[in-house]
Amino acid sequence: MSFILHKAIQIDFFQSYLYLLEKLSLVKLYALTSKVINGEMQFYARAKHFYRDVPATEEGMMGDYIELSNIDIESSREFLRKFVGGPGKAGTDCALDCGSGIGRVSKHVLLPVFKSVDLVDMMENFLDAAQNYLQREGDKVEMYYCYSLQEFTPAPQRYDVIWIQWVSGNLTDRDLLEFLIRCQNGLKDNGVIILKDNVAREGCILDPLDSSLIRNLNILRSLIEKSGLIILQEEKQEGFPEQCVPVWMMAMQKDLSHSWGGLREA
Repeated sequence: MSFILHKAIQIDFFQSYLYLLEKLSLVKLYALTSKVINGEMQFYARAKHFYRDVPATEEGMMGDYIELSNIDIESSREFLRKFVGGPGKAGTDCALDCGSGIGRVSKHVLLPVFKSVDLVDMMENFLDAAQNYLQREGDKVEMYYCYSLQEFTPAPQRYDVIWIQWVSGNLTDRDLLEFLIRCQNGLKDNGVIILKDNVAREGCILDPLDSSLIRNLNILRSLIEKSGLIILQEEKQEGFPEQCVPVWMMAMQKDLSHSWGGLREA
């Protein structure tokens, strides 16, 4: 079978598959995740295989949308300012950049604000490139962690802000839920978790290219609530082309009244 014909059949299959997914009610997705993604091990292995071919550059981090990088950065900066550096707000000592890649968000959003920043990413070559990409700002990076987020536990009470951008979709619902719970233990007093990611207009979509899930807001809110976090604010990213998948920013904080008793099936 020719490569072109094989790709055509593959694309047609995934288009049909995604159409069926959109017809399913997936608000209580995490109990079904392994069925939707055809097995967790394959889901994570496909993602790692995809990122092996992604260049360790700003262009690689932004895919085909490098022209949107400055718009994304400015919106992130403005959103972050609302939650740090004032009475009752998060401090500015240390932040964690989750799924950091080469450190694009760290360089332009976090390092200008925080005294130190840690980076975590599953791709060693991205973290190696980060040390050159960050240049002088890299002196403020204390730790480079080479871990997938489903395997990573933030140090207890270390971070004022934990930033999770364009990587939550690379976790199954159960792993995202558990990661959010672990992140809470990594926050200092008044610490904030900021999640920024693509959001489906309806239901949940599997992106077969990079093996990731695009969840709608209701699914994200449900997982956040189950984790024991409260949402301080939600804001849609403006300035992106209409044909792009919507991007939302969500600031979260520990709900001190929430008593966590472990995972329960939805």
